[in-house]
Amino acid sequence: MDAITCITTRKSIRGFKPDPVPPDLLREIFATTLRSPSYKNSQPWEAIVLSGAKKEALTQRVIDLFDAGAAPTPDLAEPRAWPPAEEARIKNLYKRRAELTGIDLGNPEIIRKAKKANFGFYGAPHAIYLFQDASLSLWSLFDMGLFAQTLMLAAHAKGVGTVPQAFATDYAREIKEFLGIPATKRLILGLSVGYPDPESPANQFQTDRAEIDEIVRWVE
Repeated sequence: MDAITCITTRKSIRGFKPDPVPPDLLREIFATTLRSPSYKNSQPWEAIVLSGAKKEALTQRVIDLFDAGAAPTPDLAEPRAWPPAEEARIKNLYKRRAELTGIDLGNPEIIRKAKKANFGFYGAPHAIYLFQDASLSLWSLFDMGLFAQTLMLAAHAKGVGTVPQAFATDYAREIKEFLGIPATKRLILGLSVGYPDPESPANQFQTDRAEIDEIVRWVE
């Protein structure tokens, strides 16, 4: 798969086959991901890959916290407000998803179900958590974003689906305790990883993108 095709055909996958991804293939994906650029080659990223019983145990732990009404403890606070242009795109996403799938992300009960699906990693056989030292600057958050994007593209190039998940870090303190990640680290992102299920209704929805001239200004 060439680079342009890989970029333009990648999408977030929320329906997975149960088949595990071979360890050697996961290592190959990470070997490619490690070529991500970073400020002064600081490489400010760490990852944990979860599978099997340990993944299921963490899922149950987080769902139990959620069902008990425990307050979230994310290391990165959830955005509470958006500038007008970004807010308009989010509202358009909610509207299109509701029209095409019947899933209304403005409905509190639907949001609860969506969060539980996140905590269960959409049934994927693997989960990845990305984290870094909490003393790092905002530049290192930018670098982690590059790492996550490279990871998702490297996986897609090998036929492996992913979806980046902010909700998966809602209980960062408890997740770090469960996984033995020091409290001095900040949990940045969770990802579900596995082979996409082409028959899953969750994989039929395709998000749109803004027009080029809405984003780019040309100055001569």
